Amino acid sequence: MDRNTIMFDGSKLQQKTTREVLETVYAALEERGYNGLDQMVGYILSGDPSYITSHNNARMIISRIDRDDLVEEILRSYLNK
Repeated sequence: MDRNTIMFDGSKLQQKTTREVLETVYAALEERGYNGLDQMVGYILSGDPSYITSHNNARMIISRIDRDDLVEEILRSYLNK
């Protein structure tokens, strides 16, 4: 048995883009029967994570991204920038 400590390199983990996070969270909300857009707007405006379901870890996933970055991604997509 190898007794050497294995170093974990977190930089190798693939980070989801903001768009992917929004799509993942939206899908989780819809799967649970919520209106995904309404719930996400509630979260973005209030910062209250209870607007987001914990189904498929959606609440944890969206909480990793700053709400300002979420709004920026939405505007960038809307304005095609």
